[in-house]
Amino acid sequence: MSFLLAPGPRRKRSPSPPAPPSRPAGESGPSPHRAAFRPDIEGLRAVAVLAVLAFHAGIPGAAGGFVGVDVFFVISGYLITGLLVREAITTGRIRLGAFFSRRARRLLPSAAVVLAAVAVAGAWLTVPLLRADLERDVLAAALSVANWRFVSQQTDYLAAGHDQSPLLHFWSLAVEEQFYLVWAPLLAVIVLAAARAVRRGRAVRTVVALLTAGVAVASFALSLHWTRDSVSLAYLGTPSRIWQFAAGALLALLPWHLLRGPRPLRLVCGWAGAAAIVWCVTAYDASTPYPGYAALVPTLGTAAVILAAIPGRGERNVQGAYGVGRLLAAGAPRALGRLSYTLYLWHWPVLVLAEARLGALGWPAKTALTLAAVLPAFATMRWVERPLRRSRTVSELPRRGLAVGISAVVLPVVLALVVGTTTLQLLGPATPVDVRSLPTGAAAGPSLLARADGSALADGPVVPGPAQAREDFPPDGGCQVAPAVTSSPPCLFGAVDSPDRVVLLGDSHAGQWFSPLLALASRRGWALQELVKQGCPLPELTVKSPQLGRTYRECDTWRDDTLDRLRTGPKPRLIVIASLNRYTADRELLLAAWEKTLKRLRATGAPIVYVEGTPVPGTDIPACVSGAPDKTAACAFDRKDALPPDPLARRIAAGAVPGVRSVGVNAALCPDDGATCPAVRDRILLYRDDTHLTNVAAVVLAPRLERLLTESGALSPPGAAHGASAR
Repeated sequence: MSFLLAPGPRRKRSPSPPAPPSRPAGESGPSPHRAAFRPDIEGLRAVAVLAVLAFHAGIPGAAGGFVGVDVFFVISGYLITGLLVREAITTGRIRLGAFFSRRARRLLPSAAVVLAAVAVAGAWLTVPLLRADLERDVLAAALSVANWRFVSQQTDYLAAGHDQSPLLHFWSLAVEEQFYLVWAPLLAVIVLAAARAVRRGRAVRTVVALLTAGVAVASFALSLHWTRDSVSLAYLGTPSRIWQFAAGALLALLPWHLLRGPRPLRLVCGWAGAAAIVWCVTAYDASTPYPGYAALVPTLGTAAVILAAIPGRGERNVQGAYGVGRLLAAGAPRALGRLSYTLYLWHWPVLVLAEARLGALGWPAKTALTLAAVLPAFATMRWVERPLRRSRTVSELPRRGLAVGISAVVLPVVLALVVGTTTLQLLGPATPVDVRSLPTGAAAGPSLLARADGSALADGPVVPGPAQAREDFPPDGGCQVAPAVTSSPPCLFGAVDSPDRVVLLGDSHAGQWFSPLLALASRRGWALQELVKQGCPLPELTVKSPQLGRTYRECDTWRDDTLDRLRTGPKPRLIVIASLNRYTADRELLLAAWEKTLKRLRATGAPIVYVEGTPVPGTDIPACVSGAPDKTAACAFDRKDALPPDPLARRIAAGAVPGVRSVGVNAALCPDDGATCPAVRDRILLYRDDTHLTNVAAVVLAPRLERLLTESGALSPPGAAHGASAR
């Protein structure tokens, strides 16, 4: 497939002057007339991959190594755009079939080998629930949409507790493929439109440069916006990364090769760019708002290194004895640069799958594993990448290269479907649990379920099953508002026209009590109003949102809005509050923040009940149970870490918090007879992730919670309450 340029009208030519001497072979750069190999760029790839590897291995001092991906993006934009524009100017066409054929045989077979290896290794090294997630990741990576799959997972606060995917690093490959699927055809259309231009080369370069500059500005603006609002979308989303490819493309489009620059200036430019990249690797960390403005430094630093080695007019070689390009063009950096792609593919699965099997590892062990990844990376380059890249049989016809690429996509897809389907059958149904069929929970006593004769339950599968538990959220219609939302909708349930209402208030740890409170409100003919925000502490603390990657301003706004609504609106019959008490380790700061919130709640005049925090396992409980369905005791977790003393509950019990009662169900969730807390009690799987109760567990706890609320004096028995409300 190609877009041909029709020849323009012939013009009578005057005798040409003698041809100037041909450009020396060492002269390189973005000249549209010829391409030259840049050994320094091959070495720059080594810098990029070393930064990423050091970051993933957790080597001290390399917390900002994630900027290596930015370096790759700029290099890619420079090389690929230069290649396409040179082809357009010198041949009058962009052969899209040949372009995508080259990319397919260069990139996809190696990726397919890694994806196939991960799909198979995952069946052996991971527990069934994580295996099912992994096979979905394989599908997304093979289809070059991995970044959007991870965006959807990481922006969902309720998906907490999932382990990192062995294919998380495929996000950057997906971004690159998505960019070129649009960029190459777009350039081909521009070339077609410039077919009759008198100076075709200048026309193409000018139009493409203007388009590239516009795209870069728009993408960078979007990156800044998303960095403020959604760090996952900003970091992994294609639109917010395009400007980095565009920065490299502008290096290949603007006429740097026609300029003469002082040699010292080029020397400083190159070393300053390299220093900027190294500084980012050492100075940036997880707290850096990224990409945003911070991404300008590694992007412009990479551009400076590339620009420093572009020869000006009449120059043969600009590396010089002291230029950074001379260092990058040395044998060792170039050798690592040639290996960079397959090493990038292999190192992360090796690290993640090793930890899945062995548990958390320190940075020395991770470094050793990263070095070990050189072996499969070299083997893949030697026996997969190079033979297909150099094969005359494959390269002589574009359709053969495309066939190789399609096969490289189909292989991991088929493997993922086979392994994933088998795993899903092993896990059992993922359909929601019918809570009406659940056994009755015990209102009191040490047992979770009500058993008149005290006998043990018959053997059987846990409820919900691990796959069901992952999706066992409260049926509240999405009333646990997302991080970017600053005001809750009405969210009324039950007898919505009743003048009596129970208000459920707090973060997602309050939201897990939705079903029990709806049941008790419905029995009394009351309404239930849910005012819950994900990851937002109810005490007046300003925190950082891991989903947004910055100060959680929306939480403060939501809290103020919600407390004002309760103060100025109709008086609730009861306010039930709950919140995770781990937003700060400073006990005094936490208690002071709680007092600020409780002072505003007391102004409503309504009874207030605080539900004590439930255990926080700190590990993916459904995944653990899926790997040991018959030995769930192996998934028990440390009581001391999971259930520390609740400072607010202690102050309420001491009578230091007037107007607030406290209740807790932890005696049923974690009986005080051992050093651990169970993941499963009476065949009820208690947790849907690493911190929240399943909705099934909450439903079973409903009788106990209602008894505790009644005994605290916050509720009347159902009959009396109904009569009171009728009056």
